[in-house]
Amino acid sequence: MGVCDAIEHYAPAGKPSAMNAPHLPKVAGIDSTVPPPAHTVSPAPQAQSAPTAMIQDRLAGWISDLTTLQELTERLARTAALDEALHELLRAGAALVGARRGLLVLEPADGLGPDTTVGLGLARADLGHIETVPRGATAFGRLLDAPPGTTTEIVSADLLADTGLDPRHREVAVRLGYGASYALPLTTETVGRIGAAVWLYDEPAEPGERQRHLIGLYARHAAEHLARLLELDRARTTEATLREELLPSRLPRVAGVQLAVRHRTSALGGGDWFDALPLPDAALGLAVGSVTGSGPSAVAAMGRLRASLRAYAVMEGEDPVAVLSDLELLLRLTEPARSATALFAYCEPALRKIVLAGAGHSPPLVIGERRTEFVETSLSAPLGMLACWEAPSVEIQTEPGETVLLYTDGLLHRTGDPMDRAFARLHAAAANVPKSMRDDPDAVADHVLRTVLPEGIDAVDSDEDVVLLAARFE
Repeated sequence: MGVCDAIEHYAPAGKPSAMNAPHLPKVAGIDSTVPPPAHTVSPAPQAQSAPTAMIQDRLAGWISDLTTLQELTERLARTAALDEALHELLRAGAALVGARRGLLVLEPADGLGPDTTVGLGLARADLGHIETVPRGATAFGRLLDAPPGTTTEIVSADLLADTGLDPRHREVAVRLGYGASYALPLTTETVGRIGAAVWLYDEPAEPGERQRHLIGLYARHAAEHLARLLELDRARTTEATLREELLPSRLPRVAGVQLAVRHRTSALGGGDWFDALPLPDAALGLAVGSVTGSGPSAVAAMGRLRASLRAYAVMEGEDPVAVLSDLELLLRLTEPARSATALFAYCEPALRKIVLAGAGHSPPLVIGERRTEFVETSLSAPLGMLACWEAPSVEIQTEPGETVLLYTDGLLHRTGDPMDRAFARLHAAAANVPKSMRDDPDAVADHVLRTVLPEGIDAVDSDEDVVLLAARFE
């Protein structure tokens, strides 16, 4: 990347010849250009000619430049998030052009976003001041609004000496204390212009030819990397939006029970889901589940499965086995290559009674003043694994103030422990919920998550979804 460009840019036009080589001065009447006799001793190795030293200096410069570019591009390549890459580009660019501050405006030409501005050595208030300058008077504005390929860089070596500088721009430059700027567009051949970077100097200055060449090479590579991260970020945003639309936007209010939920999706985008559905006769249906796979296809399958379960719950929710049997048949007919785990609970809050059935899913956990225990459900295969799924239902009676936790296996897998130890950790976390928190299902859910997952539910390096649904019966 850029190695040949760097060598070609700095390579000398030709080899120095004896005719144009500079003559060394005479010492003690001896002409240093006359070769010594064959029988005399050769000069010491350190007595090199000026052309040789010049070539060695250039070679050392090339090696230094290539090493710097390699280190900076490798650091950029290690960034996996768009925001992280934007800040790394700003830092590396500042080092290459000798600036202390800068800003990068991400504004893809296709208008699909995301549009954002990040700063280096500039607080959010400083960026706000810069945004008050008319767009056409800023370097990044001129780069972003210029026709493709017409502007490659904008050098403002002495802003305050520019008589044509916009008055508001002059006021902001004085306020923030910068006197010069150097700006580059960020473009790729396939995507086009995706943004512009501006580096700010405290005093009148501009990068030299060598610096401009290096930052040009780096910016071309960085733009390609940003374009890839931009595409990935858009896909994740679309998937997250779709997933949020497929899951309940809020939990229902049902007399006799309080609900709370915590849900996080992995970076890969999995198919864990939950639902809370008011049913006839003041009943409530609670469900959690997970489909195999990840990415958009898993999210779509999750949406279809959840919508079908809601329909079956309305028709025959008082029989959780029938609900899951119908769901299994639908999955086998419409998603033959996919399996799923699910748990459905039919709740009668007035009686504090729950009838539930599970298909390959982890058992619920009951938290009360006198007990903290897992509900004993029968072992059963996930949906879609057998020719016909069937398992008996289980009925439990809760006491006033007890909370039932429903969760997906991702909560256990994220601990990194074997399953038996993960279950023990979850049980211990639930048993140690402070009494002052037990009247609030939100507080119970947060305490359990903090205890089971000390690194937090938002760990970006995990490929496991997490769902935790808490129902406190009054």
